[in-house]
Amino acid sequence: MGDTINITLRFALYIDLMLLFGLALFGIYSLKGKERIGGAVLNFESLLVGTAITGVLLSMAAMLNMAKTMSGVSSVMELHHHILQMLLMDTDVGLTWMVRIASLTVAVIAALLNRQAPSMSLWLVTLCGAIALATLAWTGHGAMSEGSRRYLHFTSDIVHLLGAGSWLGAIAAFALLLRTNNLTGDLQINLLARTLTGFESAGMLIVATLTITGVANYLLVVGPAFETLTTNTYGALLSLKVFLFVVMLVFAALNRFHLSPLLERSIKTGTHKIAINALRRSMTLELSVAVIIMALVAWLGTLSPEMEMEMEMEMEMSVQ
Repeated sequence: MGDTINITLRFALYIDLMLLFGLALFGIYSLKGKERIGGAVLNFESLLVGTAITGVLLSMAAMLNMAKTMSGVSSVMELHHHILQMLLMDTDVGLTWMVRIASLTVAVIAALLNRQAPSMSLWLVTLCGAIALATLAWTGHGAMSEGSRRYLHFTSDIVHLLGAGSWLGAIAAFALLLRTNNLTGDLQINLLARTLTGFESAGMLIVATLTITGVANYLLVVGPAFETLTTNTYGALLSLKVFLFVVMLVFAALNRFHLSPLLERSIKTGTHKIAINALRRSMTLELSVAVIIMALVAWLGTLSPEMEMEMEMEMEMSVQ
């Protein structure tokens, strides 16, 4: 039960903080001028305030659950204040948690200023969202590394998180743009086509970043031992994650080389309904796969491949 709660909170935090960072970043590189004002294209104020506040609440729940697990009490109500104080002040996880709460608080304030200063608001939320998302690295495998390897692992984890957040935020933004009530005129459809085309360069950079840091993270956690991919739970989940990542690449290629050009051609002829419906299906499937990947990431972060390998070796020796 405790592991389930932990994984669920990790999963929710990953989704929430990636959306906060990714949606704000999307507004910066895809939208221009007045398009960045909440309600003009996307409801930035409500979306960003909502995700930031949700991030604060989820972070509090995750910290309470961690304190409960570490102290061994049966319920949160039994926690003593000094346990929480020690966890917050004397551990790296606690310090990064306080940084996350501070960043999310500033993000709420910045998001509320969207109508007055849309560009500044999105830049501030992007920065605060990046900091908040980066703090999740301290709850992953990088925290178990030591020396210079620890800093390398944290750097790789953080870059991977930011890349994933950029991709998830973009997919969510396109899904919102593709809602029926959003596509009510030629201006909205032209905007959709422009943002899809504009995402091509960013998408290639994101894919390259995720691939490189993904390989680096595997080597830092497991090393060049690829038999792990088929011999234990960690390897099986990681293999499934890689497979689903490839599926997302297929969807991205479909959007890039077929559906986006189809939409641009259909705009000229005025028959864009088929292209938009195909894009809706593609984005819905891609978003669904991304959510499953986030669930796998949340689960993987609670597993120790080293311990699983040691247990397997002990079982083999006992059999012999």
